[in-house]
Amino acid sequence: MTTSAPTYQSGFGNEFATEALPGALPAGRNSPQRAPYGLYAEQLSGTAFTAPRARNRRSWLYRIRPAAVHHPFEPLEGARGNGRLLSVFDAVPAPPNQLRWDPLPIPEAPVDFLDGMITMAGNGGPETQTGCGIHLYAANRDMAGRFFYDADGELLIVPQQGRLRLATEFGVLEVEPQEIAVIPRGVRFRVELPDGAARGYVCENYGAPFQLPDLGPIGSNGLANPRDFLTPTAWYEDVEGDFELVAKFLGKLWSARIGHSPLDVVAWHGNDAPYKYDLRRFNTIGSISFDHPDPSIFLVLQSPSDTAGVDNVDFVIFPPRWLVQEETFRPPWFHRNVASEFMGLIVGVYDAKEEGFLPGGASLHNCMSGHGPDAETFAKATAADTGKPQRIADTMAFMIETRAVIRPTRHALETAQLQHEYYRCWQGLERRFDPTRR
Repeated sequence: MTTSAPTYQSGFGNEFATEALPGALPAGRNSPQRAPYGLYAEQLSGTAFTAPRARNRRSWLYRIRPAAVHHPFEPLEGARGNGRLLSVFDAVPAPPNQLRWDPLPIPEAPVDFLDGMITMAGNGGPETQTGCGIHLYAANRDMAGRFFYDADGELLIVPQQGRLRLATEFGVLEVEPQEIAVIPRGVRFRVELPDGAARGYVCENYGAPFQLPDLGPIGSNGLANPRDFLTPTAWYEDVEGDFELVAKFLGKLWSARIGHSPLDVVAWHGNDAPYKYDLRRFNTIGSISFDHPDPSIFLVLQSPSDTAGVDNVDFVIFPPRWLVQEETFRPPWFHRNVASEFMGLIVGVYDAKEEGFLPGGASLHNCMSGHGPDAETFAKATAADTGKPQRIADTMAFMIETRAVIRPTRHALETAQLQHEYYRCWQGLERRFDPTRR
């Protein structure tokens, strides 16, 4: 298990340069392909070579062995293999019903992060490089002697219970609940569990890499600040042994023997690297006059699509905040969207669903499915004194929003965690219409 405290570099999308040994990075007129210390130079490209400069992602890695050094991959079958993680989402019809799930139970038998992931929903796929897969994880042991990389998409990891220690080719990230981590497509890593048990969410983004949204009329400050994103400094393992390298490729898991730790990058420079962000640092924007604004004011990261203003995936959070709108309904309003929404709750209570939506749980409201506050929340908000400010303190929820329908998997529709009575939370909304009262 990795024990040294990780160190970080600040900024989003920066051209970082970091070395674990002095002089391991070629400098000056030295070719980036002529590496010191007998290292191999290898480029990792996260976007097309000809992508515009502002969107181009690539890093040069200086490593003990190239990534090509491993035995052939074979399909990973059985309980540890294919069937839990999916990238095809048409096995069962997607219902227009509102759906909600209880949290995954922590497993009793030893289960690591990779074996503890299960696909709940998704759309698109890695072949078309559009859409996303949405997974939950519940684990109780380190990934011992095995490593993982995802060729299908980048991984946005949202811990809900227990810390994760992500040992990657680029360095080590430690993330706790209310922080997120993003592992770029193809980066190899291992997950350790300092607290012994962990649970959370994973968004597998098949489209363009996540980026910070433009601020437009908000101005130069607000939402997630680039300086609050942290990227690891160079760190490496020079270890030989009998290890397993697992790849996710076109929706399937593949396993290969590898005789050394692939986390052997001694130095690197570039802008295609893992990073983490503390959601508690988000600078919340809101109304100070009337009405609840659109949830786009809570946008942390976006994966743009080929249509301007319509993203492939949005990652939105609902953090602690003050509500001060007067003469209005303060919680999120009833709505039907062209977009589809998958929500999770990290801590506390979500202000539009005070009962039944539990930390570690999830909900899915698909395209044009009506949803909004439950009957109890509506009654309280309608009777509230809006002349006084209200503090939403104990909460951190998030939403994965996409332009395409999010299709639940067979597991999601058949699991014991599915709340079959979810629809009842709106049944108490009685007829209030009175034509004689304005």
